[in-house]
Amino acid sequence: MTLVDTLPVLPGRVLTPRELKAWVTDVAARPDLWQPLVRHDTGKRHYAQLYRDGDIDVWVLCWNLSDDTGWHDHDISSGAVAVTLGAVSEATPRMAGAPVTRVVGSGRVFAFGPDHIHRMAGAIDGSVSIHAYSPPLWRMGQYSISARGVLRRHAVSYADELRPLD
Repeated sequence: MTLVDTLPVLPGRVLTPRELKAWVTDVAARPDLWQPLVRHDTGKRHYAQLYRDGDIDVWVLCWNLSDDTGWHDHDISSGAVAVTLGAVSEATPRMAGAPVTRVVGSGRVFAFGPDHIHRMAGAIDGSVSIHAYSPPLWRMGQYSISARGVLRRHAVSYADELRPLD
């Protein structure tokens, strides 16, 4: 039996944010699928690809308090995140004020569309989250803000390490 045989059934097409949320919830409930990929001893945020096909891309992310993705989007992909251990923080930008930040604890799941810009960080050392994207990630955008307040988007590959640019 292969990993594909043990994953929840996929519809064979791009998934909606609601479908991604349900699917990643199912994967999160199966620690036998993702626990072998968990590591917190790398000195930086550790991430490992769990699965990828033409319709979905699934990652295991391991977080410590010092980990921060910086502001980014997922280009044309919708996504869903299930926190399986500890907690992560998610911030969304606001043009006329401070970002809105929330802490998402173990057992919580959220989804978003391709227009979503956010910044994620570890809220507790040793946290783990499962991320699914559909269509699969190829490009992402990272954002920086110049000293004059100009917002700039920088295109990056899905394989590049996300980090703060500001």
